[in-house]
This record gives sequence, structure tokens and C-alpha cells, in this order.
Amino acid sequence: MSAQIIDGKQLARDVRADWKRRVVDLTERGVKPGLAVIIVGDNPASTIYVRNKVKACSEIGIHSEVHHFSENAQQGEILECISLLNQNKCIHGILVQLPLPSHFENNKVITSIAIDKDVDGFHLYNVGALVTGSTNFAPCTPYGVMLMLEQYRIPIVGKHAVVVGRSNIVGKPMAMMLLEHGATVTICTSKTKDLTQFTRLADILVVATGRPRMITANMVKSGATVIDVGINRLPDGQLCGDVEFDTVKDVAGYITPVPGGVGPMTITSLLCNTILSAERTKLSV
Repeated sequence: MSAQIIDGKQLARDVRADWKRRVVDLTERGVKPGLAVIIVGDNPASTIYVRNKVKACSEIGIHSEVHHFSENAQQGEILECISLLNQNKCIHGILVQLPLPSHFENNKVITSIAIDKDVDGFHLYNVGALVTGSTNFAPCTPYGVMLMLEQYRIPIVGKHAVVVGRSNIVGKPMAMMLLEHGATVTICTSKTKDLTQFTRLADILVVATGRPRMITANMVKSGATVIDVGINRLPDGQLCGDVEFDTVKDVAGYITPVPGGVGPMTITSLLCNTILSAERTKLSV
């Protein structure tokens, strides 16, 4: 029996419809949620990501503005822009589109964003606060995964979750969030010896390594929930995930496709964080 497909596109539409009502309520009370995006250079993938975020904001009623700098911009220019946005009461969320050019210090730029406007959840404070379960904003991709599990009513408490990948953006925060929700968590990497012995124990398997189709059917426990965070472009231009979808779907209980799985929920989580920030601003007025 084939796995149930977790439809990230449909789920994103449903979640955004719910949150759009909160935007309407805020706007009627005089607070229009605002998101500022900073992009440096003309990386094609980054340009597409930013365009998709702006489009999503427009559809849900969030004000958005893009601050585009040339590839040769100096770090000081970006820091000055962030400082002004930190003080702007009409902006509730600030994100810097990664990657930045090599002459930038990523951590210095990210940590210059006000903690209460860090809707990407990348500030060291917010990442560190995941350990205590008290972060202001969870990183968007792990947050999107948690929304998927919640909406599909996939149990987490007492389950064994295996996260393959240890990035600061996905792997590590994903593990912390699953742990906070009562799972027993194992963290692996693409270099883990005999990776299969760990992945076959997973009730929930989250894969974020950037290695095309590295997880095959023999590595997955029957009935497991498989969340594929990876997105890779093959030499023929085809997109695929870190999971060999066509074979794993015959073993898993639930599985996310690529594209159309985690991706739409990542942007949805960004919208949710921006609205949460606006709501907190309203409560503090």
C-alpha cells in the first residue's frame, strides 16, 4: 500500500486562509503586518524565493517591501538598513535572504536584526532559546514541518524521530522542536556510519542533507512518516528531494513530495511568524 502524500500546497492554502482572518482582524484594529526583505546580489534562486515571499504576503494581506543591494554592497550598508527597519514601527518582520556574498559575516548581519522582528528565526537568541522551548520565533522550515505533523494528526509523543542533517537552519532546530514535543530524537548526518541502522528505527524520519535521493526504501521503517526537506536540481533540470520518493512511498505511511511538500509550508511559517509579531506589537501598545 502506498503512503499517504502530505500535500504541502493544499495544507499551505488551508493554514494561510486561517491566518488571513487574523490579518483582517489586525488591520481593522489599525495594525497592518509588515515584512521587510533584504537581498544582496542577483542570485537566481534567491530572486525566485524573494518573489514567492512577496507574492505570498500580498495574497494574505501583509505589507511587504524589498531592499535590494548590489553584489558589491558593503556590510555596513546592510547593517544601516537593518537598523532603520528595527526602528520602523510599520515593519514587524525582517529577513535577510541567504546566501550573502562571501565578504559578509553572516552571524553579524543576522544578529543585528531585532530579536522581536527575527521572523526567520535565525538570530542566535531564537536558535538558542529552542533548547528551553521559549524561542520568540521558530526557524521557518522546522516550524512548517511541525505544522504538517499537527495538521495530519501524526503522533509525536513517545515516537522515535530521526533527523538526518545537522544544519543550524533545519537539522538542529528540527531536533530540538521534536524533542520539546515529546519525541525521542536521534540526529544523524550524511557521514554517519551505517546510517540505515538509525533510519530504520524512525517512526518519524526528517531528511535535510542536500544529497539527491540518498534515502532509499530499504532504509525506511514500514509505516514511518518521511519528511523530505531537501530540494536538488539534477543535471537534466529535474527537481528531486533527499529521499527516493518513487520507492519509499511504497514503504512509508506518510511522505512529503518534492516539490510541493515542505517548501510551501516554509513560506507559510514565515507569514505566521510575521503575523505573530504584529499581534505582539498590538498587545504591547
